[in-house]
Amino acid sequence: MRDDTDQDHGEVPAEPAGPFDGGWARTDLRPPLALGAAYAAKRRAALSARFPGERIVVPSGGLKVRSNDFDYTFRPHSAFVHLTAEQGTRAVPDSVLVFEPTGGGHEVTLFTRPRSPRDGGPDGTEFHRDRQHGEFWVGRRRTLAETAAELGVETAPRDALEPALRGNVPSRVLRGQDAHVDALIPAAREADAELAGFLSESRLVKDDWEVGQLRVAVDCTVAGFHDVVGELRHATRLARGERWIEGTFNRRARLGGHGLGFETIAAAGAHACVLHWQRNDGPVRDGDLLLLDAGVEADSFYTGDITRTLPVSGRFTDVQRRVYDLVFAAQSAGIAALRPGARYGAFHDAAMRVLAEGLDAWGLRPYGSTPSTSPSELYRRYTVCGTGHMLGLDCHDCSAARDETYLGGVLEAGHVLTVEPGLYFQPDDLTVPEELRGIGVRIEDDFLITADGAECLSSDLPRGADDVEEWMASLR
Repeated sequence: MRDDTDQDHGEVPAEPAGPFDGGWARTDLRPPLALGAAYAAKRRAALSARFPGERIVVPSGGLKVRSNDFDYTFRPHSAFVHLTAEQGTRAVPDSVLVFEPTGGGHEVTLFTRPRSPRDGGPDGTEFHRDRQHGEFWVGRRRTLAETAAELGVETAPRDALEPALRGNVPSRVLRGQDAHVDALIPAAREADAELAGFLSESRLVKDDWEVGQLRVAVDCTVAGFHDVVGELRHATRLARGERWIEGTFNRRARLGGHGLGFETIAAAGAHACVLHWQRNDGPVRDGDLLLLDAGVEADSFYTGDITRTLPVSGRFTDVQRRVYDLVFAAQSAGIAALRPGARYGAFHDAAMRVLAEGLDAWGLRPYGSTPSTSPSELYRRYTVCGTGHMLGLDCHDCSAARDETYLGGVLEAGHVLTVEPGLYFQPDDLTVPEELRGIGVRIEDDFLITADGAECLSSDLPRGADDVEEWMASLR
């Protein structure tokens, strides 16, 4: 407040102090450089070298409304994470990474929302009034200096982004993540698509940091499966036991990581025949199978992805074991095909060959198939989809990569992928014997391609039918 002397000199009196004015301690931090920051710097250098003389804009994305004034939990775009090594709850919505061309490469600046100020400036009430971004509402953000220190990149306030993007500079943008950025820079469809492809392909081969984070995610995922087996008996007592299974795994995901890599599939009985069953509203009955497909996302946003099909009672019936053993044999054949230099599709072909031979031996060819039916289509009625995918920051990682580098490419040391064959006999499928109807089995594990083969990252989880029964008995 100004005193009477100020008023005597004609100055306008200040507004009375409000309940949030003044009295705040300085709490600036000095965070160390994030462990993944050095790897992110190498990725930024590779991106700079790929597009010299051009401005590159990679937004993190923003908040999405769940209902009225509640937002979904924020998760930044995977390309943004890859280039910054941002971590879990520290990620700030509406951040934008800008590569500004210079004579020798690029100057990289992270435009982001700083910590809510308390100095009475233009945003001086944000910390207590803004329900979406205010510190009292959603928690403390880093200061710009803290972000720069932790991520090893220059920072600027998000408010400075628009003037920074002016000028007639050839630009490439990761589109569809920030409507304001998309509006500021005219679209260049081919150039932007090329950028998206490069950002995706640059994640195909994982570096040491990424492999370490995937190990963390997979280990936590394995722990979640142990938790579920320990809760199976209780789940059978509930009308919606699938929800209990889902919640059991999800608790582990939140305890050990940032959360889920994807929505948990807890499919009991005939629900196991639905590839992405996520309603999880059915019972879990003794005598049925439970197909659990789930993954923990680490704080670094790397995710695991494992599937096990479990006999709820602890023991497979004869017909369940027959289906399970065929899928297990198919997965084992697919695993044996994993090695550097092999075609990406070789593991799928190997697994499908085993499934086809097994189904033929059972006399199961879909109704209406003829000798002219292509081999790739002949068994899709019971297999439906492929048998694996790349894994990393996304569960289905690197999806924007060109076919020649991914689906039509060859495996390399540093690739991480899943092998997950399955058989799904729909409950109303009259082309299969009644005893098979309603049985769905999938087995999925995560693999790192090495210099001389492949390492199963999820090997701590039993795969074979006998081992699964023994494991379940030890936890009941």
